[in-house]
Amino acid sequence: MGVDNGFLIALAAMAVASYACRVAGYFLMGYVQITPRIESALKAVPLSVMIGIVTPSVAAGRVPEIAGLAAVALAMKLTRNDVVAAVAGAAAVGLCRWAGV
Repeated sequence: MGVDNGFLIALAAMAVASYACRVAGYFLMGYVQITPRIESALKAVPLSVMIGIVTPSVAAGRVPEIAGLAAVALAMKLTRNDVVAAVAGAAAVGLCRWAGV
């Protein structure tokens, strides 16, 4: 089975666009004076991205995703560590799916 050329072109275009966004952000932020307000906004970006990823799944009302969200909230409350919370959430979703919930 061969690989579709359209897929490879789309994949390469997405990789270039992703890299361009990262590089542009890095260079453009060199011209921005980092005030406490901007620093607070930049610190909030990872949380807002995670919320944007999780919200559609939780809104669908599926049990594994809701359990994962609860595990993340609990882990963040107890440890205040992003990595621990992400692992706890992934583990909760994985365990629910493994159990057939």
